[in-house]
Amino acid sequence: MDDRYGSDVLAPGWKKAHERPLPRVEASRDLVVEVMEDGFCGAVTGVSGGLVELEDRHGRRRLFPLGPGFLVEGQGVVLIVPAAKAPAAPQRTASGSFAAPDARARTARASRIFVEGRHDAELVEKVWGDDLRHEGVVVEYLQGVDLLEAALRDEPPTDERRYGVLVDHLVPGSKESRIAQAIESGPHGPYVRIVGHPFVDVWQCVTPRALGIDAWPEVPRGIEWKVGVCRALGWPADDQADLARAWQYILSRVTSYRDLEPALLGRVEELIDFVCVG
Repeated sequence: MDDRYGSDVLAPGWKKAHERPLPRVEASRDLVVEVMEDGFCGAVTGVSGGLVELEDRHGRRRLFPLGPGFLVEGQGVVLIVPAAKAPAAPQRTASGSFAAPDARARTARASRIFVEGRHDAELVEKVWGDDLRHEGVVVEYLQGVDLLEAALRDEPPTDERRYGVLVDHLVPGSKESRIAQAIESGPHGPYVRIVGHPFVDVWQCVTPRALGIDAWPEVPRGIEWKVGVCRALGWPADDQADLARAWQYILSRVTSYRDLEPALLGRVEELIDFVCVG
């Protein structure tokens, strides 16, 4: 015969028969917890030896045994040891290389990388800055490849002080290529590596896709190239301040090596390898 009233209400455990089990919550760092016994409320600062440490808003810290007796957002919970987290995937720098964990800047090498202008230096810093600091390589700008010979004469390169040089518009027959050939065939040649990209200006090393355009505008001869580019794109180009703002916009569109042309990427990597020998 069925018992319409269920099992014996006086059987052992009858008081807890209808209680729901408390949710189990990991005592993760910064989780805010209230202790049911005395109302102490604080954030988790650590778990060790079966104890959880809480710190309240006044900076006071107390230890409590893990388990039941805690409230999280007003609900009773059972605090448990946090599960071990899988190691994070290696992070990459903007240049695409793996970032060294807890990397600190190395003391600057005697070797240097020279670029022609401020915009070149800013672009190299944005994409390769982490790598250069890790290697201790300083980037300096020349204000034009015409001044390279004088810079080498003032501080001659050696096997311990190598110079890498990045040049705009380094194409056969150009003024830049003639200067590079003369230096590389001279006494400083073994300790200097001069490379370049084929573009008129470093602006063009940023891919059109990064800027949301189909291609860089063609600028007629007789018009200053940056001015012509800005006008073709509908940007102000009345003075140097307008050109500076245009460059800052272009630079802001660069987030990683993927936003740069391969003709620049390989050359900068080549220079870093050259000056980091030894």
